[in-house]
Amino acid sequence: MAVLQDLLAALRDRRIEVVDLTAPLHAGTPVLQLPPPFANTIPFSLSEISRYDDRGPAWYWNDIHTGEHTGTHFDAPVHWVTGREGEDVSQVPAHKLVAPAVVLDFSAESAADPDFLLEVEHVRAWTAEHGSLPDGGWLLYRTGWDARAEDAAAFLNADETGPHTPGMSVACARWLAEETALLGVGVETVGTDAGAAHGFDPPFPCHSFLLGAGKYGLTQLQNLATLPPTGAVLVTGPLPIVSGSGSPARVLALVER
Repeated sequence: MAVLQDLLAALRDRRIEVVDLTAPLHAGTPVLQLPPPFANTIPFSLSEISRYDDRGPAWYWNDIHTGEHTGTHFDAPVHWVTGREGEDVSQVPAHKLVAPAVVLDFSAESAADPDFLLEVEHVRAWTAEHGSLPDGGWLLYRTGWDARAEDAAAFLNADETGPHTPGMSVACARWLAEETALLGVGVETVGTDAGAAHGFDPPFPCHSFLLGAGKYGLTQLQNLATLPPTGAVLVTGPLPIVSGSGSPARVLALVER
């Protein structure tokens, strides 16, 4: 009880800041675009049920139309074929939704090269300076891509060769999945993989290796620039959709100031 009281006091006194890492969810929220013949998710939309009128005089409410992987969202292992025997989003243990996080900032490199890939040596250089990756925690990969979040064309950054957004190399994704005790990886882009990852071997290695290893993904995060390299605690709130492969999520960071 004393620990909880100390936490509440720290929140009240602003010694712990709550940082919202969630992109607002609306009809213009960028969504992943797969080429034919693959199926795509629908954009987010609302259908009004009533708004203080004869359909319901004292209340306003809507039906929500969206995909599981729209906006800031959580990837469960079952989302990918390599994790098909793993957890759906409703089966993720609640205690894993509160976990430490570190931030690796490669926004300058991504600004210079939208196809920038995080490599194992980048992560090792970061740990040499800041310490080891957190067991049971998140690696948050900052690329500055959240600055594009309200412009779908700039966010997806596609041309005739496909999308061009930063991500991780095959070797890095495999290493993080197999050689670390991370809980998962979070990114600012539309998915955890690089835009060009459809051409990698295997394709989409972050999905393939990390979800196959029972780890999780977070995408379309914002405000990572306000977090320290170490010391934040992430609170992640996906909907517990039974048989769901993922869910839009509210993601908050607790940061001691």
